[in-house]
Amino acid sequence: MIEILNSLVDAVEERLGGELDLEALAARAGTTEYHVRRMFSSLAGMPVSEYVRRRRMTVAAADVIGGEDLLSIAVRYGYGSTEAFGRAFRTVHGAGPGDLRRNGGPLRSQTQLRFRLTVEGSIPMDARIIEQPGFRLIGHAARVPLRYEGVNPHIKAHIESLPATEHERLKRLGNTEPAGLLQVSADVDPDYAEGSELTYLHGVAVDAGTPVPDGLNEIEAPEGMWAVFRTSGEHPKALQDAWAATATEWFPSNPWRLRPGPSIVAVIDRADDFSTATCELWLPVERG
Repeated sequence: MIEILNSLVDAVEERLGGELDLEALAARAGTTEYHVRRMFSSLAGMPVSEYVRRRRMTVAAADVIGGEDLLSIAVRYGYGSTEAFGRAFRTVHGAGPGDLRRNGGPLRSQTQLRFRLTVEGSIPMDARIIEQPGFRLIGHAARVPLRYEGVNPHIKAHIESLPATEHERLKRLGNTEPAGLLQVSADVDPDYAEGSELTYLHGVAVDAGTPVPDGLNEIEAPEGMWAVFRTSGEHPKALQDAWAATATEWFPSNPWRLRPGPSIVAVIDRADDFSTATCELWLPVERG
């Protein structure tokens, strides 16, 4: 995986003014665009699209300083107008091309990334691979922004808006693995960009033949393999640390890759105030 990501970085440099065919690059490497985007975002801390824009504007800054007409520069880096180029330039540098020519700055450079695997073993990965027939996730769904660290206030508010009796009703409806009340993330942005919207469902898993009661939302979980990671400790930090470690340690070291599908967190045990918890993180996978 590390080699594939470095090939992606090289491809970006070769095509700063053109389209990056990430699907073709992934196919040549024997993997999928979905997995490459997720791994890049997890390890780089930014989506592929943001990295491409930053690199384009970093290199374009030298041309702007050189005094060439802005339309020629804009076209060279894949923009159809000076306005579109100027907006992208300002987003990256905090100032427009004209400001740069008048004042010589400010400039915010994006260095070329290089991925390396550092084996530390700092986070033990308690994982198992299971095959699961297709099932349904039913419950109450809401659109919320993605947040990497800490408690997501939008999810917290969504759960707290449900009466206690509804939590108990959902528990009674669940009839398959993963068991118990579940925290489900679906329709996630392919680049897994922080702040992007996803569908969050608070609910349970039922087998594919179970009818969905009125008033509940539904997410389909297709049949296939799942990597299940058990975490325990400070919540939600232990869970979020383990989620990050799947990208930095587990996937680069194992012959599996992510496949499209919902991500599921099952809370196995927790303190009354939810300060600590034991959880299972279910990620849909396939052989790489």
